[in-house]
Amino acid sequence: MNNEKTSVFANGLIWFGAGVSIAEILTGMLIAPLGFTKGLAAIFLGHLIGGVLMYLAGIIGAQTEKSSMETVKMAFGAKGSLLFSSLNVLQLIGWTAVMIVSGAATAATVVNLGGTWVWDLVIGALIVVWIMVGIRNLNKLNLVAMNALFILTIVMSMVIFGGNQSPHITSTISFGAAVELSVAMPLSWLPLISDYTRTAKRKQLATIASVVVYNMVSCWMYIIGMGAALFTGESNIASIMLKAGLGIEGLVIIIFSTVTTTFLDAFSAGVSTVSIAKNVNEKRAAVIVCFIGTALAIFIPTTQFENFLYLISSVFAPMIAIQVVDYFILKKSACNQAFNFVNLIVWIIGFAIYRYFMELQTPIGNTVPVMLITGILCIIGNKLFSQKTKEC
Repeated sequence: MNNEKTSVFANGLIWFGAGVSIAEILTGMLIAPLGFTKGLAAIFLGHLIGGVLMYLAGIIGAQTEKSSMETVKMAFGAKGSLLFSSLNVLQLIGWTAVMIVSGAATAATVVNLGGTWVWDLVIGALIVVWIMVGIRNLNKLNLVAMNALFILTIVMSMVIFGGNQSPHITSTISFGAAVELSVAMPLSWLPLISDYTRTAKRKQLATIASVVVYNMVSCWMYIIGMGAALFTGESNIASIMLKAGLGIEGLVIIIFSTVTTTFLDAFSAGVSTVSIAKNVNEKRAAVIVCFIGTALAIFIPTTQFENFLYLISSVFAPMIAIQVVDYFILKKSACNQAFNFVNLIVWIIGFAIYRYFMELQTPIGNTVPVMLITGILCIIGNKLFSQKTKEC
């Protein structure tokens, strides 16, 4: 059994690949109107919040050795969790399409092979390769990809920050909104992280390594995006790569960063599908998700990226707040119940509160206040209307 476990190094490599992402760079560009100093503060604060939440979600999976959606059963019941498993599969299909679209569009700007659909297919095929190799056999493949990405992103960073700040940014963003955009990326991994920490040999250390590596690299990508907008005046990352003379090298960054990130989305969609239907094979489900995501990328224009991030946050921020309270404070589990109606009602309230807070523009974003309110409601609701639970 021990040879099936993943090492701390392997977990770190997986999450390095998740952090190096065109999507993170594009999100960093949205923060540029704050200016470099305030933007940097928003990025670090948002990732600190997101990192703490990632750790709490990841350590639950590591300690219980359950996948992310299996841990959701502990808070919402065996059938109640199906709502979140289904929503998770849908958002992962959406992420797969968004990532393939953004990677293919950028790659086509660097090397045009006759249309973005060609690159959609290339990226989709490489993701399938990553899935078939499998999470426990990816060390060597990931190591080569990570080394290439590490060197090339350093070169790109040097080019971007070698320029002078551009005065041409006219859009605006509040500090709280920038914090929320910085929380959104690590928050989007909350329904996935346990899929990888559950197999760790050294549970706590692997979880810490996963969270620290991902958030450090993610901050770096955000800063590259923000710096690209501020110091080059460009909103197209491919144009920056071409200006830097990164032709084929830039293409390597685009392709591998898209594949190593989107692989996690497709693979976790397969794991979540198993939570819905036990007789489904994880790898086959992940490959099907990749096919669907690739088809969506080719035939359906994926827009409103910022709104997509906010929608994910509004669904999964209150969900993880309830999980954390149940596991660490109330110390109970409902996985042998069909539904935990108290927690399901609290989640609906938390979702509504998040959507309301989007209009308020608090200085620290929406996630922290919404999760605090949801957590308090969870404690009160379970104290007043406690349901009998059994050990799973």
